[in-house]
Amino acid sequence: MVDKMSMIYEALLELHAEMVLDEAIRQFQEQKLYEEIDKALLRRDEPSFRMLTEQLKMLKMKENETAR
Repeated sequence: MVDKMSMIYEALLELHAEMVLDEAIRQFQEQKLYEEIDKALLRRDEPSFRMLTEQLKMLKMKENETAR
């Protein structure tokens, strides 16, 4: 019984650690995209701006899908 509880606890810890890591990666990617979008705006680089905003939209959509 104790071994089973220990295995369950370890699995839950692993899952939580994975979720924390995934969120940290997503936040990092989002911040980088915002920075690159700002740079594209300053350069008046419309193609890069459009590409980067599309990437940001996709990241946000993926975030919303996983939140469900």
